[in-house]
Amino acid sequence: MTETAGTPSGPDENPGPEGTSPEPRATYGPGAGASPTGAGVARRRRRWLRWTALGVAVLVLGAGGVGWAAYEKLNGNITKDTDAAAELARYEKERPTPLVQDAQNILLLGSDTRAGKGNRKYGRDPGTQRSDTTILLHLAADRQSATAVSIPRDLMVDIPGCRKPDGSRTQAQFAQFNWAFEFGGTACTIRTVEKLTKIRVDHHMVVDFTGFKDMVDAVDGVQVCIKGPIDDTDAHVKLAPGLRTLNGEQALGYVRARKSLGNGSDTDRMDRQQEFLGALVNKVQSNDVLLNPTKLYPVLDAATSSLTTDPGLASLRGLYELVRGMRNIPTERVQFLTVPRQSYTYDANRDELVEPAAEQLFTRLRTDTPVAVARQKPATSGSGEEESSSYEENYEEHSEDNEDHEGYEDDHEDDEKPDDPSHTPSPAPTFRGNTAAGSTCG
Repeated sequence: MTETAGTPSGPDENPGPEGTSPEPRATYGPGAGASPTGAGVARRRRRWLRWTALGVAVLVLGAGGVGWAAYEKLNGNITKDTDAAAELARYEKERPTPLVQDAQNILLLGSDTRAGKGNRKYGRDPGTQRSDTTILLHLAADRQSATAVSIPRDLMVDIPGCRKPDGSRTQAQFAQFNWAFEFGGTACTIRTVEKLTKIRVDHHMVVDFTGFKDMVDAVDGVQVCIKGPIDDTDAHVKLAPGLRTLNGEQALGYVRARKSLGNGSDTDRMDRQQEFLGALVNKVQSNDVLLNPTKLYPVLDAATSSLTTDPGLASLRGLYELVRGMRNIPTERVQFLTVPRQSYTYDANRDELVEPAAEQLFTRLRTDTPVAVARQKPATSGSGEEESSSYEENYEEHSEDNEDHEGYEDDHEDDEKPDDPSHTPSPAPTFRGNTAAGSTCG
């Protein structure tokens, strides 16, 4: 893990638009809220809290029984990232156009900063930070599925010229992905992701080490399967194999550990992060948390305290508007995968995209087309060639099944001419990944 730190300040002091969420146009399930205006404000805001949620790495689902004072405290916990909004507004013309109404793409960033309370023990603080974990979360327009795509920190990408904290600007360059966060913070990272994927990023959330630990502790730990003994001094974690319930400190070490596990690749670490986030989703969706106010409030408090978000999400109402339908997504439709990658041709310690698999994935996300994932055995040596081959084998193994899989057919399949080979739709690819359906050691 790169030992870099510090929180880049925004490039401009002029705040962006407040981003107040509009009145909801559609209701995806019971419990939709109302506008916080007119009579009954307190009652309506309590109703919003009944089904508040925050997806994947910082998922929080809300329930009733939270009073006005609690609402105000939780609402004030969230840090609003107006600087990033102002910087992104300057580049609006170059940003991708959303293709599907109501679909949402949220960039989740885990900052490796050592600044701030509780973070210094994880390494030195040279005054900069990088995105230790980056996940692009796609919420389908019908809110019947959620797909979380990990972007490797060492992926070689085109980073645009970005404004640095001191006001100077970097030149556009081809470099490893997590440099974007160090160069220009959240705005630079979002522009880099959009340039890479052609997918519009609608919202973003940033959480640091301490915030992650507090989230896990707030749900009384998360159960995961430890496949082998872990003793990693850099990650501050020592665990025995088996089905274990990890507290916040242990969980942070588990998702950070790299050199002491498997082949030491970042691919292995991303797999563990995805499995852990799936287990966290399971825990938060459980009735033991949602229907118990004494357990729910600490979860809400920890989640909101750990967040820095764009203005559109920097309130409980904003979070509610985003995820009001997420509570009904089955865990098997909450999917995790890593963007198809392999070792970079000119440096085995860096990554590059596997094509055409990566573009197939980005296209499906852009067009809100269902993405299918399936587990497969990871490459033993971690070489790029083996990982690339595994994607090709995965397509061959599942393409026949996917042709007849309900919900994955081409949208215009009925319009094709069955006797004309040129009109035969291509089978939907299946990507290497897993779901939040559960973690066992069986």
